[in-house]
Amino acid sequence: MDFLFNTNVQFFIAAYLIGGIPFGLLLAKKFAGVDVKAGGSGSIGATNVLRVVKESDPALAKKLGGATLALDAIKGVVVLTAGYLVGVSEATMWAIAVLAVVGHCFSPYLNFEGGKGVATGMGVMMFMLPLETIIALVVWALGAKVIRISSLSSLTALTALMIASFIIHPEMAHTPVILIGFILFYKHIPNIVRLVKGEEKRVV
Repeated sequence: MDFLFNTNVQFFIAAYLIGGIPFGLLLAKKFAGVDVKAGGSGSIGATNVLRVVKESDPALAKKLGGATLALDAIKGVVVLTAGYLVGVSEATMWAIAVLAVVGHCFSPYLNFEGGKGVATGMGVMMFMLPLETIIALVVWALGAKVIRISSLSSLTALTALMIASFIIHPEMAHTPVILIGFILFYKHIPNIVRLVKGEEKRVV
């Protein structure tokens, strides 16, 4: 058990456990009395919190959706900030980023189920690759306004981020970026199927 005293291992565990906190589920249950896993898409993310809570309280839905988005984005950044202050290596920082996303998507508190990982992914990417993430957020905002399909806007933004990372930082090892992208695309497979069938719902 000596490995548990290794600084890197401690950060890896913290990233996974903190990343796995299902803020959307907790907030919706606490303040709206609803289980977001039992409604809408069944996701614990901000979009489904907004969709499910909106059925009973539109005003509260916006607040809880915004809070979920912010907390999901911040939870990975918290561990990354601590790692940066301690002075861990860049490789360790990237591992922390990946594990925070893994924690959200495969939460240890939800029998290894979880959300789509978009907010958490964007949060850690903003810390690690700020310029690429800003580009992705612009793409997402345009998609959200014009297309109004959350999953398609998110996947388009993710694709833009990954392409931008290769252009802006051709010298870096892109494995962590690709891995995070793969996880997010994997979690969106049901959405992709609905998109192909023309059944994916718009955010209204």
